[in-house]
Amino acid sequence: MAKKKKIRTEFRKKYGGRSRDGDLTRDYKAGGENADAQHSERISGKGSLTRHRTITGGQTEAEETAFAVELSVDEAQSKQGRVLSIHGLNSFVMSDDGIRYQCSTRGLLKSLNTDQRNVIAVGDRVSIRVVSEGEGVIDRIEPRRGVISRTSRGRQHVIVANVDQLLIITSAAEPGLKPNLVDRFLLTAEKSHIRPIICINKVDLIDPADLQPLIGVYSQMGYRVLLMSAATGVGVDRLRQLTAGKQSVVAGQSGVGKSSLLNSIESGLALRVQTVSQENQKGRHTTTAGKLIPLSMGGYVVDTPGIRQFELWDVIPQEVAGFYPDIRPFVSLCRFPDCTHTHEADCAVKHAVGDGRLDARRYESYRYLFEGEMV
Repeated sequence: MAKKKKIRTEFRKKYGGRSRDGDLTRDYKAGGENADAQHSERISGKGSLTRHRTITGGQTEAEETAFAVELSVDEAQSKQGRVLSIHGLNSFVMSDDGIRYQCSTRGLLKSLNTDQRNVIAVGDRVSIRVVSEGEGVIDRIEPRRGVISRTSRGRQHVIVANVDQLLIITSAAEPGLKPNLVDRFLLTAEKSHIRPIICINKVDLIDPADLQPLIGVYSQMGYRVLLMSAATGVGVDRLRQLTAGKQSVVAGQSGVGKSSLLNSIESGLALRVQTVSQENQKGRHTTTAGKLIPLSMGGYVVDTPGIRQFELWDVIPQEVAGFYPDIRPFVSLCRFPDCTHTHEADCAVKHAVGDGRLDARRYESYRYLFEGEMV
């Protein structure tokens, strides 16, 4: 049996008192009794994130969790389940025996000092402690895999965890297709070792032949591309087959038809949908929070809110080329080992673009990310 580790980790302070009482400037001007309080005030050099504890968890050397530490729980009193959705401070969890619980989060878990915006994510496998009928407390988050994240205000926003494939939903029109946004999702899928499937919805509004150059570029890289229409049913059966028995997440900008496609592949789902604004051709937000939906044909799919901007998480410019499967083969052929493929001489990547072996738009997409436009 693998030996469990003792880890020294940081926690947020649960309570932070005022560093001083009252307004010293106001008291000084008023000649009050507290005018000299600043001479006796104790200024602490410790911030709000310097409380440490040593934890012995259920984590072994070979395992990874979202927090580099796994809290111990009483296995005999715990149930395993999966997070269905999150609403404010509460998470809705479906236990493995099919019971739905509304759960709060263990205080010690919430106080862990991490880069994450939220402690719990949709799709998380968790250990819960039942406190009453239909109510529980999340005591531990199990090790994650297949994580889709983005950067939000400098912190990691985990959109979903524990998925097998990413359904990148875009539309041929109303709103128009955004290849650069698709590229960002593809890069995230490559980084997270998740299978991406590009679904181009609303093909009934255009001539599908106009999409062939773009489809050809993605298909040559080995990505599956589906032409779809939730309105006419084109491609719906194929998408239903690809999601059966899988753990999937749908992602894309607002208005591309994510909820409409989910309604098409799962009868009786009745997710709310809206039309695109005629003024700016932008979608209206109908899905406001991530929601895990079990499928009748097995597996589940996570519906996510529309994303207009997708800032990559934990990707530095020097790593970008490695996540582009069409650029990657040329990287080792450059003259300089630290070539950025933007301005250097004898750059094999730039030569490939000039010779037509590498798509020019994909190269511009790479440069856009490398030069710091990560939003």
